[in-house]
Amino acid sequence: MALKKDKTYKMYYSIKEVASMFDVNESLLRYWETEFPHLRPKTTRNNVRQYTEKDIEQIRLIYNLVKVRGFKLSAARRMLNANRDGAEKTAEVLESLLTVRAQLQELKQQLDIIV
Repeated sequence: MALKKDKTYKMYYSIKEVASMFDVNESLLRYWETEFPHLRPKTTRNNVRQYTEKDIEQIRLIYNLVKVRGFKLSAARRMLNANRDGAEKTAEVLESLLTVRAQLQELKQQLDIIV
Protein backbone atom coordinates (compact mmCIF):
# COMPACT_ATOMS: atom_id res chain seq x y z
CA MET A 1 0.00 0.00 0.00
CA ALA A 2 1.51 3.28 -1.14
CA LEU A 3 1.60 6.26 1.15
CA LYS A 4 -0.04 9.37 -0.29
CA LYS A 5 2.46 12.19 -0.13
CA ASP A 6 0.06 14.85 -1.44
CA LYS A 7 -0.69 16.96 1.63
CA THR A 8 -3.53 18.89 -0.07
CA TYR A 9 -5.70 15.79 -0.37
CA LYS A 10 -8.11 15.17 2.47
CA MET A 11 -10.52 12.31 2.89
CA TYR A 12 -13.04 14.30 4.90
CA TYR A 13 -13.93 17.97 5.19
CA SER A 14 -15.80 19.60 8.06
CA ILE A 15 -19.05 21.45 7.51
CA LYS A 16 -17.22 24.71 8.26
CA GLU A 17 -14.67 24.04 5.51
CA VAL A 18 -17.36 23.14 2.98
CA ALA A 19 -19.46 26.18 3.88
CA SER A 20 -16.45 28.45 3.33
CA MET A 21 -15.75 26.79 -0.06
CA PHE A 22 -19.17 27.88 -1.29
CA ASP A 23 -19.50 31.02 0.82
CA VAL A 24 -22.75 29.82 2.43
CA ASN A 25 -23.90 29.27 5.99
CA GLU A 26 -23.47 25.92 7.68
CA SER A 27 -27.20 25.91 8.37
CA LEU A 28 -27.89 26.06 4.62
CA LEU A 29 -25.84 22.91 4.09
CA ARG A 30 -27.75 21.15 6.86
CA TYR A 31 -31.02 22.28 5.27
CA TRP A 32 -29.96 21.01 1.83
CA GLU A 33 -29.29 17.62 3.43
CA THR A 34 -32.97 17.42 4.35
CA GLU A 35 -34.13 18.55 0.90
CA PHE A 36 -31.83 16.49 -1.33
CA PRO A 37 -31.72 12.74 -0.63
CA HIS A 38 -28.44 12.28 -2.54
CA LEU A 39 -26.59 14.53 -0.12
CA ARG A 40 -25.72 12.39 2.90
CA PRO A 41 -22.35 13.15 4.50
CA LYS A 42 -20.84 10.67 6.89
CA THR A 43 -21.46 11.42 10.55
CA THR A 44 -19.38 10.40 13.52
CA ARG A 45 -20.73 9.12 16.83
CA ASN A 46 -20.94 12.73 18.02
CA ASN A 47 -23.00 13.68 14.91
CA VAL A 48 -20.12 15.63 13.38
CA ARG A 49 -20.57 15.80 9.62
CA GLN A 50 -17.67 14.67 7.46
CA TYR A 51 -17.97 15.54 3.77
CA THR A 52 -16.14 13.57 1.08
CA GLU A 53 -15.16 14.79 -2.38
CA LYS A 54 -18.31 13.10 -3.71
CA ASP A 55 -20.46 15.05 -1.23
CA ILE A 56 -18.75 18.28 -2.26
CA GLU A 57 -19.54 17.54 -5.91
CA GLN A 58 -23.20 17.04 -4.94
CA ILE A 59 -23.16 20.39 -3.15
CA ARG A 60 -21.52 22.00 -6.18
CA LEU A 61 -24.39 20.74 -8.37
CA ILE A 62 -27.02 21.93 -5.91
CA TYR A 63 -25.28 25.30 -5.51
CA ASN A 64 -25.13 25.73 -9.28
CA LEU A 65 -28.82 24.99 -9.71
CA VAL A 66 -30.11 26.97 -6.73
CA LYS A 67 -27.74 29.89 -6.25
CA VAL A 68 -26.28 30.45 -9.73
CA ARG A 69 -29.17 29.49 -12.00
CA GLY A 70 -31.95 30.50 -9.61
CA PHE A 71 -33.91 27.24 -9.46
CA LYS A 72 -36.34 26.69 -6.61
CA LEU A 73 -35.46 23.72 -4.39
CA SER A 74 -38.24 21.53 -5.75
CA ALA A 75 -37.20 22.25 -9.34
CA ALA A 76 -33.57 21.56 -8.53
CA ARG A 77 -34.53 18.27 -6.87
CA ARG A 78 -36.59 17.25 -9.93
CA MET A 79 -33.74 18.23 -12.25
CA LEU A 80 -31.24 16.12 -10.30
CA ASN A 81 -33.59 13.15 -10.15
CA ALA A 82 -34.58 13.30 -13.82
CA ASN A 83 -31.31 14.23 -15.49
CA ARG A 84 -28.30 14.10 -13.17
CA ASP A 85 -25.79 13.72 -16.02
CA GLY A 86 -27.22 16.72 -17.84
CA ALA A 87 -27.07 18.81 -14.68
CA GLU A 88 -23.44 17.78 -14.10
CA LYS A 89 -22.43 18.67 -17.66
CA THR A 90 -24.26 21.97 -17.50
CA ALA A 91 -22.50 22.81 -14.23
CA GLU A 92 -19.11 21.99 -15.78
CA VAL A 93 -19.81 24.16 -18.82
CA LEU A 94 -21.01 27.03 -16.65
CA GLU A 95 -17.93 26.79 -14.43
CA SER A 96 -15.68 26.83 -17.52
CA LEU A 97 -17.49 29.87 -18.91
CA LEU A 98 -17.17 31.73 -15.62
CA THR A 99 -13.44 30.97 -15.55
CA VAL A 100 -13.01 32.24 -19.11
CA ARG A 101 -15.03 35.34 -18.27
CA ALA A 102 -12.80 36.11 -15.28
CA GLN A 103 -9.68 35.66 -17.42
CA LEU A 104 -11.07 37.97 -20.11
CA GLN A 105 -11.91 40.61 -17.52
CA GLU A 106 -8.39 40.38 -16.15
CA LEU A 107 -6.95 40.79 -19.65
CA LYS A 108 -9.17 43.80 -20.26
CA GLN A 109 -7.94 45.43 -17.06
CA GLN A 110 -4.33 44.81 -18.10
CA LEU A 111 -5.01 46.32 -21.53
CA ASP A 112 -6.69 49.35 -19.95
CA ILE A 113 -3.54 49.92 -17.88
CA ILE A 114 -1.33 49.73 -20.96
CA VAL A 115 -3.48 52.06 -23.07
